[in-house]
Amino acid sequence: MIRNSMAEKEISENWMNEKGLRTPFFLIDEEKILGNLQILKSIQDETGCKILLAQKAFSSYECYPFMREYLAGTTASGLYEARLGKEEFGGETHVFEPAYREDEFREILMYADDIVFNSPSQVKQFGNLAKESGKSIGLRVNPECSTQEGHEIYDPCGAGSRLGTVISEFDEEILPLLDGLHFHTLCEQNSDDLEKTARAFEEKFGKYLYNMKWLNMGGGHHITRDDYDISLLKKIINHFQDTYGVTVYLEPGEAVVLNAGYLWTGVLDIVHNGIDIAILDTSAACHMPDVLEMPYRPPIFESGEANEKKYTYRLAGPTCLAGDVIGDYSFDYPLEKGSKIRLDDMALYTIVKTNTFNGMRLPDINLLKRDGSIKKLKSFGYDDFKCRL
Repeated sequence: MIRNSMAEKEISENWMNEKGLRTPFFLIDEEKILGNLQILKSIQDETGCKILLAQKAFSSYECYPFMREYLAGTTASGLYEARLGKEEFGGETHVFEPAYREDEFREILMYADDIVFNSPSQVKQFGNLAKESGKSIGLRVNPECSTQEGHEIYDPCGAGSRLGTVISEFDEEILPLLDGLHFHTLCEQNSDDLEKTARAFEEKFGKYLYNMKWLNMGGGHHITRDDYDISLLKKIINHFQDTYGVTVYLEPGEAVVLNAGYLWTGVLDIVHNGIDIAILDTSAACHMPDVLEMPYRPPIFESGEANEKKYTYRLAGPTCLAGDVIGDYSFDYPLEKGSKIRLDDMALYTIVKTNTFNGMRLPDINLLKRDGSIKKLKSFGYDDFKCRL
């Protein structure tokens, strides 16, 4: 079966050639996405909340037709994502930006159903225009409750954060314009951290919810992870909906496509400098920037920590950046030129972040369908590099 071969290391070069699969390439697993979507839909059905796809994590829109059957819509971080969500996904289109541009705001109104502002001053600047256009509007608030460890770059509650209005800066003059409040503080976390955050939010801002229509609890909820406490999540959702009469929104990105994508890469060469170094045809800097930004260690099929298995290699990219390194991994078998390596959980925050630094070719994007067939969604070449310069 194709599905079995794709789930294992043993993919022959001939088989890849037959399918037109040239490394590096992304492979999105439709069946695994559907498994995640079924979990999310069950939460919607049982609580009455609404769950949106956060396009900042995954926006391969050719998957939207089957995804829209399970989710209420999309969230966007700006004009282009809002347009993509409206045109390709449908349902509700929500947008949040830390600050909106005057020359783009009217166009955003063409696509967004719900607009979240970051500050009272932005509400005063654009709120009336949004309301006149029939839009629902909200304010993002900062409950000043950090629950993250090791994710400083993704911590909206960190010291000096620009994201969300703290209670000391909340301006009650804007309340007549608001339909809802929004907080987003999590990153790859469980519902116990949501419970702690929700408690801090309620203490500071709960009194304002009685006159609101909705509450958006943002993203970062790892709902489809095996150890995620879904029962606690439902309890939190029901508490706010029952107490304040609001509709709760969640906008996960990672949870929608968790463990549903792979990045296949090939070994170009092996060099030695105190450690064996495998130079791959995929780049951390270009194809998975979170490896350098977060930093993040991608899971690799049949690998271990350095020296855990018999053969240890530093996996590195082909760019001129000295720090273009994925990490040190060990294997039960020796790597050689032409060896193929599968990086797992590569659907989220990878495809949306790729870049062409050094003129690197972007990986093809392929969809592994439920019947085991493979559909090429996108292939890239020189023009994709040139048109951005």
